[in-house]
Amino acid sequence: MTRPDPDPSDAGPALRWRCRCLVIHAPDDLRVVERDAGELAAGQVLVQVGFGGICGSDLHYFHAGGFGTVRIKRPMILGHEVAGTVAAVGVGVTRVRPGDRVAVNPSRPCGACRYCLEGLPNQCLDMRFYGSAMRDPHVEGAFRNLLVCDAVQCELVAAHVPLQHAALAEPFSVALHGVSRAGPLIGKRVLVSGCGPIGSLAVAAARIHGAAEVTAVDLTDETLAVAAAMGAQVTINVARDADWTARYSADKGSFDVMFECSGNERALRAGLEAMRPRGMVVQLGLGGDVSVPQNLIVAKELSLVGSFRFHAEFALAVRLINEGRIDLRPMITGAFPLERAREAFELASDRRRAMKVLLDFAASVPEAAGA
Repeated sequence: MTRPDPDPSDAGPALRWRCRCLVIHAPDDLRVVERDAGELAAGQVLVQVGFGGICGSDLHYFHAGGFGTVRIKRPMILGHEVAGTVAAVGVGVTRVRPGDRVAVNPSRPCGACRYCLEGLPNQCLDMRFYGSAMRDPHVEGAFRNLLVCDAVQCELVAAHVPLQHAALAEPFSVALHGVSRAGPLIGKRVLVSGCGPIGSLAVAAARIHGAAEVTAVDLTDETLAVAAAMGAQVTINVARDADWTARYSADKGSFDVMFECSGNERALRAGLEAMRPRGMVVQLGLGGDVSVPQNLIVAKELSLVGSFRFHAEFALAVRLINEGRIDLRPMITGAFPLERAREAFELASDRRRAMKVLLDFAASVPEAAGA
């Protein structure tokens, strides 16, 4: 910072900052713009963002302006996978203090709707999730060098953990929530279908939760190599081994649990063939409407459940990262400064060359200005 941390208890005019943001205006139209970072209110903190991970949803906005019925209607700041350093705190904040390194939870449920009160905050009827065009006005994202957020969104990152790793707490939370939907994994044989970032993190999450064996399937050797580095004991390139299901479907199947992370109908159907009776299938990948082999599901008495976002898993993800229970180095392809965001997005779109691409927001915090 170029000045001492402001004293939030100062009775003078409220302090505001200018920040540099990555904004999507239309498909293939990314711009770095300067905006007002906002006012630091009671219970809030100012985070100097260090790194942000490019997610599949960010890529959908970049390439197509959205996904399904969700479309950008006006310019929106992208991003929801970020970690950084607390630069200032508002009145009443004791959870963190300036200088603390934190991962920021992008999920902000209302806490008052019927689902929040039922203990299902990831199903909140009034959810505000960073970098989302589901609402109108859109919810601005976290790809900015300065972020004002609620203190409760911040989870402390241990001093030895690189902020690049902490930025992956959000996708790791998605994988952990998927694992929670499957029930106990101790001693189970697990199939992970689709080994992009979520699939590869699902491999690690399954191993952490006691899976006896994890088999990963995908179309490319490059993604499978990352899955193996994250803990998969068996990897299968289904583009070259089209008959792989025959080996695993004998005697009604081999796998107790499948995490389907590709969102591809053919991948789901192939995995169902390899499931054993009364197995559990967790659908994490999104790919639009698909048809399923109803007779197969009935005959094998399979359970098919969805998994959407996360809640309590975010704190768990950061704790597991802090404790060294997961090695995230194989996940990270590289980091690019904000000015090279287009290059970063293009690389992140190529699964043969990239797994998780980060943006580097490292910069000094601008001077505060009176509101």
